[in-house]
Amino acid sequence: MEWIKVFHIVMLVSWFAGLFYLPRLFVNHAEFTDGPVHERLCIMERKLYRFVSPMMWLTLVSGSLLVWMGWDYFIHEGWLYAKLSVFSLLVWYHFHCGHLVRVFAQGDNRRTHVFYRWFNEAPVFGLIAIVILVVVRPF
Repeated sequence: MEWIKVFHIVMLVSWFAGLFYLPRLFVNHAEFTDGPVHERLCIMERKLYRFVSPMMWLTLVSGSLLVWMGWDYFIHEGWLYAKLSVFSLLVWYHFHCGHLVRVFAQGDNRRTHVFYRWFNEAPVFGLIAIVILVVVRPF
């Protein structure tokens, strides 16, 4: 079980690296709507999204395995349900980033770099919430 936990944490950290960097690319991309910079950012965004997507799935699978292995304990833990709620929001965020990758590739972005600067902060709050829920277990 400890090795699965290690794998889960490594996949989570790797996934979050992508969740932190991809929206930063969107910030830059919102300023360059055509030309070689636009094309380069499209390639970078597509490759990064494809790279971190399996890490999201592996985070989900390893976390599910950990819950399944300790179900008798976890079924009564409120913090776990809160963590799963935050995780669900982060999965939505991930898929929304995939949508934005396609929007930028098609040249259909209508938002400014300021929007993406704020959008970029969302996974930080998700990570903070998950760490607090797992370590402090407030309920």
